[in-house]
Parts: sequence; C-alpha cells; structure tokens
Amino acid sequence: MEQNAEVEAGRLENLAAGQLPARCRFIIVPTATTLPPGHLLPRTFFEFPPERVARLLLGKILVQRIKGRKPIAGRIVEAEAYLGPHRQPPDPAAHSHRGPTPRNQVLFGAAGHAYVYSIYGRYFCMNVSCEPEGRAGCVLLRALEPLAGIDQMARNRNLGPTAAAREFASGPGRLCQALAIERTTHNGLDLLDPSSTLQLLDDGARPGRIVVTPRIGIRHAADLPLRFALAGNACVSGPKSMGRA
Repeated sequence: MEQNAEVEAGRLENLAAGQLPARCRFIIVPTATTLPPGHLLPRTFFEFPPERVARLLLGKILVQRIKGRKPIAGRIVEAEAYLGPHRQPPDPAAHSHRGPTPRNQVLFGAAGHAYVYSIYGRYFCMNVSCEPEGRAGCVLLRALEPLAGIDQMARNRNLGPTAAAREFASGPGRLCQALAIERTTHNGLDLLDPSSTLQLLDDGARPGRIVVTPRIGIRHAADLPLRFALAGNACVSGPKSMGRA
C-alpha cells in the first residue's frame, strides 16, 4: 500500500511540474444507490504538499457511514490546496498561516484528518490535513459527483426529485450539507480509520484531464493556481471558466 502511494506521489511530482499527459481517461461510474467497492487510502498518500494531494484526490470517494443507515458518498471532482506557514512565500488565505491555534490544531497533527470550519455562521467547509505531523497544509473539498445515498443527500439539501446532480454537492458548503458534515461532529476525525463515520476511499477510478485555475471565493492570494478540477465534469463548482490544462 505504501509502495503504491510512493509511485503515485512520484507521478504527481511530474504533474505538479506541469508534465500532464496529453490524454487521460476517467472511468465513469454511473450514479447509483449503492457504494462502489474501494479501499481506504493510506496515510502516506497525504504526507505530501497539499498541491500534490489535491490533484491525487480527484476521482477518490468521500463516504459518510452512519450505523443503521445506507452510506452517503460522492466522487471528488474539485479541490483547492492551502499551504502551511513553513512555505515561502506564506499563503495568507490558509487558516494555518499564523501558526497553530485551538481552532486549527488539526492541521498541525497527523495527515488524513478532517478539518471542518464554519462560514457565515451558517455553512461548513471540509478540508483534509496534509504534510507530515507538525507541518500544516490542507486540501479543501469543493465538489462531489453523487454516487450513493442520493435520496438522503436530497433530503439533507432540501432538493426535489428532479434536481440535477450539480445541485447536490457543487461547492464546499453544499458538499457538507449533502453529507451532513458539521464541525462539532466531524472536525478532527481520522478519515483513514476503518471505524470512522467519514472516510476517503479509492475504488481504482482514474481522473481524466485535470484543469488548474486560481482559487475562488477568497480575497488573499487569490491568484495562486491551486484549484484543481476534472475538466468537463458537470458537478464542478464556481462561476469562473476552467483554466489551463
């Protein structure tokens, strides 16, 4: 498992350098009511800089498992990287840029944990911690393509039966609503623990063409090309057109 993660990370290093393959193929999984088979991602997958992890997370599955209920799950189609305070120049948009606080302590712990915070006092956003323990960094999950538990997602989002797939989890606030993710319940959860109610899985699907743009919805360091998404996927969020491949 760790060896595979190292191979994947090496491939990603080439991607981060701009050496994207001319043609990629994403294995499309039709919208379903049951969760496709998959395995938990290894810790080493996340012990790299967030701009690398953000790319690798595209195509992976976020699943909410609650005892006595069917799982709710979606495929990650959009993510943004936020850099830790050890990086130069600093990333003022990152919650960790001033160092550890009671609020952001999760980011300085072990990789692969959920960092959940509220926005506008009403919505939640979910990040995944990256880098080795003691170094902060995270990936904001911006959009999912619904895969399982769609009826429950619709109820969580107050959507009608004819709602388009994009309406479920396109945008970080909608994503958390769809999976009923909240700070008090999910902040600090180990996403790689078999007993966790929130997990990150790999079902073997591989992303197609990845596009990169500046991050959206922020005021600071908004020009950094740290937003990654699957080209042409209808569930990608944001008003800006997708940028360079």
